[in-house]
Amino acid sequence: MTSFEPKDCTIQQIQALLSSAVAPRPIAFASTIDAQGNPNLSPFSFYNIFSSNPPILIFSPARRVRDNSTKHTLENVQEVNEVVINVVHYPLIQQMSLSSTEYAKGVNEFEKSGLTMLKSDLVIPFRVAESPIQMECKVIEIKPLGTEHGAGNLVICEVLKLHISEDVLNTDGEIDQEKLDLVARGGGSYYIRAKEGFLEIPKPLRTLGIGIDALPKIVRESKVLTGNNLGILGNVEALPSPAEVDNFWADNAHQDLKTTKEKHQKAQDYLRIGQVQKAWCVLLK
Repeated sequence: MTSFEPKDCTIQQIQALLSSAVAPRPIAFASTIDAQGNPNLSPFSFYNIFSSNPPILIFSPARRVRDNSTKHTLENVQEVNEVVINVVHYPLIQQMSLSSTEYAKGVNEFEKSGLTMLKSDLVIPFRVAESPIQMECKVIEIKPLGTEHGAGNLVICEVLKLHISEDVLNTDGEIDQEKLDLVARGGGSYYIRAKEGFLEIPKPLRTLGIGIDALPKIVRESKVLTGNNLGILGNVEALPSPAEVDNFWADNAHQDLKTTKEKHQKAQDYLRIGQVQKAWCVLLK
């Protein structure tokens, strides 16, 4: 492996390495306003949710690496302690990118990017009407992480009100991730369309998985099954009974599977389509 210590890297190098390594990152499309009433709109990918009670979001407008100047968003939340965090879905990606242009202070990025200012209910900054989810927030703390080029500033926000488009809700009133069609930030000029990369993985908290350490040695040390395969196999509460295995083999045409390698390859095929019980029945014969 190639190793790096931040003290031996330029700020640009470490920023590029971290931005590519810690990805994909959600995007906070932050709408703020200055003391004179000038709106500002800018995206930030140093962002996430950190608490549900109270509901807390944190994003970080870092000092510019180029000249150590601060961003208008940071200056605005210092003047007016409010912000609207709008989510970015695929139909907004190009306009969001355009809004990140470093226009002069006082220039309205809503107008530059062709987005609609929508009056908020509880805070002064405007919402992005085209965003499917808008969160009105009060800024409860701004924590500087340094004073040098590239230093972050944690803007800690409490969500006061959420606005969610009915277009992204399912019949149970929950957010449908496929309909929401979020985008996320990678390194360099890369973005990720989340809709194209969702994986549904059963949470271990919902079941007491037997664990990889409890798998038969011949399965655990397989030359065919991957770590992901073993993780799926270990996330079952119990192995099929001998009777279940016998019934499976009696009702299915797997008699041509003779070697361990062939059985493990067949089990892997079942795992790819989510049929874990069948995979186990193949492995336990």
